[in-house]
Amino acid sequence: MCGIVGYIGDKKAKPILINGLLRLEYRGYDSAGIATLENGSISVIKNKGRVSELEKVLGINNLEGTIGIAHTRWATHGKPSSENSHPHYDNSKKIAVVHNGIIENYSNIREFLQNKGYTFYSQTDTEVIPNLIHYYYEKDSKNDELRLLRAVQKTCEDLIGSYALEIISSLLPEKMIVVRKDSPLVIGKTEIENYISSDIPAILSYTKNFYLLNDNEFVILSRTSAEFYDKNLKKFDKNLESINWSSSSAEKEGFDDFMLKEIFEQPKSIRETIGSRLTTDGICQIENLDFSKEYLQSLNRIYIVACGTAMHAGLASKKIIEKYCNVPTEVDIASEFRYRDPLINEKCLVIFISQSGETADTIAALKLSKSKGAKTLAISNVIGSSIAREADYTIYTHAGPEIAVASTKAYASQVVLLSILAIQFAKILGNNQYKDEINKLSKDILELPSKVEEILKGTEKIKGFAKKVYTEKDMFFLGRGTDYAAALEASLKLKEISYIHSDAYAAGELKHGPIALIENDITVISIMTDSKLLEKTISNVQEVITRGAKTLIITNQNLGDHKFENVIEIPETNPLLSPILSIIPLQLFAYYISKEKGLDVDKPRNLAKSVTVE
Repeated sequence: MCGIVGYIGDKKAKPILINGLLRLEYRGYDSAGIATLENGSISVIKNKGRVSELEKVLGINNLEGTIGIAHTRWATHGKPSSENSHPHYDNSKKIAVVHNGIIENYSNIREFLQNKGYTFYSQTDTEVIPNLIHYYYEKDSKNDELRLLRAVQKTCEDLIGSYALEIISSLLPEKMIVVRKDSPLVIGKTEIENYISSDIPAILSYTKNFYLLNDNEFVILSRTSAEFYDKNLKKFDKNLESINWSSSSAEKEGFDDFMLKEIFEQPKSIRETIGSRLTTDGICQIENLDFSKEYLQSLNRIYIVACGTAMHAGLASKKIIEKYCNVPTEVDIASEFRYRDPLINEKCLVIFISQSGETADTIAALKLSKSKGAKTLAISNVIGSSIAREADYTIYTHAGPEIAVASTKAYASQVVLLSILAIQFAKILGNNQYKDEINKLSKDILELPSKVEEILKGTEKIKGFAKKVYTEKDMFFLGRGTDYAAALEASLKLKEISYIHSDAYAAGELKHGPIALIENDITVISIMTDSKLLEKTISNVQEVITRGAKTLIITNQNLGDHKFENVIEIPETNPLLSPILSIIPLQLFAYYISKEKGLDVDKPRNLAKSVTVE
């Protein structure tokens, strides 16, 4: 959730760190701080609020050190304040730490250290870390260059929870120590400097060569080197990975907001996700998957496990997998899945979806599934992410960096990739009764980018409707079949960035309770893209109109003699793929409402891009 960035090189660290924090604000933005190491002493400056508030603090421009760490915070322990901001010192002010994650046993450690004479100045879980490092450093009688590293390792052995740590110290004045467990951390490498960050995009403008850290890997960084140690402090070598994202992907490039830019990038994201996996002559091949016909026939269940928008992508894809693969498919919320003792065995395939690949609940559910003998398949947008390295198989969406907290292009890419996956499975299974349908579906997938471009050419109508209703407090979304999955995602987008309460319902469930909420002049948005369900959904919409609701219809169907005041038409496609198209105007609807309300579209309150803690 929080974001951390670090630098060690021959340049002044402060501007590099501030630039990194600005790129990480989507991860946390209730406070920010920076520490630099210069002439054997540490200087810490921090402040409540956005990074812009940190830049106003007196003395920040006087930081001359070429080694530094920085942090943008999403509060967990302790309210947003200067005292609770990172970095945190130990009592001697010889060690400074920034931390992403949660230390679950910090209270016990804090009590232990207080009994040893240590004083605490914040309410955070993080402040125990530098003090515990200091405690172990003082206990170590062997005064060599690995003394501080040993203290860090012993500290990590005591920590229960998740952490990505950057540590600078006057006790090791030309180095930096970093380590991670269940929280993301990458190192960007050049010949003369090292960059550290929670996310690749924050430092992508400096290098495309990265070390992707695994859990319990410790690193001592100098300006020109990176030395890697395992949890037992045995030294090992690690390969550099090349990341081919464009650094411009982390820039707004003329758009007012990252979210709007990412909505308009969806044709490109879909094209690149399709890539060579699906061709015009009907060939379907996803790389690095070796599932045999015998294995797929042996499956008695497929689970799709994810959180938030990624879970909605799973719901949107459930029907296509079940129809063409004939395997019962369940979609589950990761935070619930792992605690309900799910029925998993070797006859289950469990698919995990996470844009960042660092979602804590999803990673925990993945580990549980592997322990029960199931094969695991990760779908992520970030190469080398934790989920990608943990799963048996990984496929990437190739959506490019997504900066706005509210996901848009990642969702579309996930649904596309799951659809291609279903086609590949069906072809492996040899389900010839669906051969013509699958061939037509493949062609429909290839046409999606141009159809999204068509929708994006005509945004004025949805912008106009948003202007009419942006002051409302409640809205409702309706849909049947795959339209219901799209309605759930549309409702989430509205809640996330406009703070308007909204609910999504399967349209047929309306009269089983929710219709009691319908009153005069309330807004109900309905998605209608399946001809088989059209008349029934129209009847549900008529029911809310007669009770005074105003409606917005998203459709690619002929509505016949039915007259509705506000209709947004989208291109026709296979109903199984319609959530990819119907969500586009509703992403824009949420965006324009947020803009009308004068809100921060990219960084909505209380939310963070990557949920790396439970």
